[in-house]
Amino acid sequence: MLTKPSSSVYLSRRKDVRPATPLLSLIVPVFDEEDVIRQFLEATRPVLEETGLAYEYIFIDDGSRDSTADILADTLKEGLPGRLIGLSRNFGKEAALSAGLEAAKGDIAVIIDADLQDPPELMHQMIDGWRAGYDVVYGLRVDRSSDTLMKRSTAGMFYRLFDRLANIRMPANAGDFRLIDRAVIDALLDLPERNRFMKGLFAWVGFPAMAVPYERPERAAGAGKFNYWKLWNFALDGFTGFTTLPLRIWFYGGAVIAFLAFAYALYLIARVFVTGVDVPGYSSLMVALLFFSGVQLLSIGMIGEYIARLFNEAKQRPIYIVQDVIEGQQSARATGQKDDQHGA
Repeated sequence: MLTKPSSSVYLSRRKDVRPATPLLSLIVPVFDEEDVIRQFLEATRPVLEETGLAYEYIFIDDGSRDSTADILADTLKEGLPGRLIGLSRNFGKEAALSAGLEAAKGDIAVIIDADLQDPPELMHQMIDGWRAGYDVVYGLRVDRSSDTLMKRSTAGMFYRLFDRLANIRMPANAGDFRLIDRAVIDALLDLPERNRFMKGLFAWVGFPAMAVPYERPERAAGAGKFNYWKLWNFALDGFTGFTTLPLRIWFYGGAVIAFLAFAYALYLIARVFVTGVDVPGYSSLMVALLFFSGVQLLSIGMIGEYIARLFNEAKQRPIYIVQDVIEGQQSARATGQKDDQHGA
């Protein structure tokens, strides 16, 4: 297990006040997961039973178009503890995670994808880390051979660039798979922003954190929902949400270009005095014109990215809209009995 430096005073104080029998909320965003959702339930429920804790499932259906919601609704009717939250359309994973955090009643929550690329067995180590005083215990992907070379390369580039540009430190190769304490959940729910980059928000709120390394397997079934265009927009949300450095880069870049233009003007004046009048060539003029036009368009585009996010925030639209909530059993312990104390 890897740990981030944290004061032993805070860890020991947290360790002493941890409840002996916490309620665990398993937050699972789903979107067209009919091929894998039954396997996910078969894999996770025994692990939750082994923990000996009271637990509940929080499924967020992010506008699925297949039978995912039907399968989960039937399973809840059969006694699965938790609830299914159906969003009115596909709002995206970040919005679905926000809905899951708001619906979770647990003292701790584990965020996990339904594709089984996040091993449910790691929840035991995560709970141990939480009992040791850590408020965040996240899975660290040390082997991403199941991903394509392009995805691994772009992901590594993104994490390195984000680490240099942003004013927070986000662990590289740490996804959404993590255990978080109720204090972290409440802190995240206090953040009002609409453009939500959850990996960055997890890092921004802070709290003592510990990493649990694991090798990421391939999807158990079905196909991934992210494409490179979505990943590109996802990266833009991350950069614009946590750093204004791109705006500053254009400011300094403009100052450098203005200085060079002024220096070049002085050079031309001096050359005219020394050699006489010189008519500049057409090619060099067009190259300079196209270059500086491109620079201006790039800078305007970067400013536009920030303005667009300000526009979305100013509208104050909700992050998501819930069309229905299907309740199952409130919560269950390892014995499978209903837990009224934590479910209230």
